[in-house]
Amino acid sequence: MAETSNSPQPTSALTPMQEEMDALLRQVSRQIEEGTLDTNDQALFERLVNGFADTRGLVRLRIAETLGSEIGRPTTQAVIAGLAHNENPVVRRACGKTLTLIGNPEAIPTLIERLLHDEDTVVHGSCAGALASLGTPAVPALLEVLHQPDLPETTKGHVIWALAFNALEAKETFYESYQSEAVAVRAAAVGAIAKIAQDAPEPKAFELLIAALDDAAEDVRSEAAAVLGNITHQPALPKLFEMLGHAEPSARKAAALAIMKIGDGEAIAPIQAAATQETNDEVAAAMKLAILQLGRKVSEAEDDGWD
Repeated sequence: MAETSNSPQPTSALTPMQEEMDALLRQVSRQIEEGTLDTNDQALFERLVNGFADTRGLVRLRIAETLGSEIGRPTTQAVIAGLAHNENPVVRRACGKTLTLIGNPEAIPTLIERLLHDEDTVVHGSCAGALASLGTPAVPALLEVLHQPDLPETTKGHVIWALAFNALEAKETFYESYQSEAVAVRAAAVGAIAKIAQDAPEPKAFELLIAALDDAAEDVRSEAAAVLGNITHQPALPKLFEMLGHAEPSARKAAALAIMKIGDGEAIAPIQAAATQETNDEVAAAMKLAILQLGRKVSEAEDDGWD
């Protein structure tokens, strides 16, 4: 029987490129520590950006921290160039994430362009994250994207998320953007204003959300009903009761589900009355669910008050 060796197994040798990158990182780290780094050395920054092609995740993270956190804005153009032109999607992904650390608004045009046109979907997410982190300066460009026809739903989702991330900081912009003729812009504004209503409540936010229940666009009405339900805004109930009689089935369904989340026993009768007139099976099912859930709320409330 062969003996089993307990000696450590040899680790894979580093490639020459990996050894070179490790040496470069040590050199740059030393220069930063000593205060001797030439922050105008764009060729150095380009070498570090190209290092994002390294297969070692920890090394890529170290490069990002070096470029984005330790050196910062002087590296902006090299990282932008990597995002815009490098053929390796791993490099482009890392550049998008590094621009989040740098936080320079000069990157906005390239981040938008890559969000819209990069062939790698992970790059889209990296760009959306960087745009979200840039705050108010990125909001107008993100809103402009929503004006584009035939925008893919995934891209629209990235944009709406990045906008909502900055809802509080750019709230006046969102109030104004609700007046846009573009349905997607108004829907995004409603989503952002919902966050304002949740995190920093003010009358203007609630008033606009309730007004949006009368919007001409189905997407906006449904979004407004959904967010009012999620924040359980009681003053919205009268308008939601009216919405149960809307000509569009989607509006009636959205109203029923919002009332279910907001209402109590007094909300059952309006939904029951609407249900007797309902001809759409999907909406009828939503109304039935709402009546059931509201009835449970009443029962639970009664149980809690039992002596």
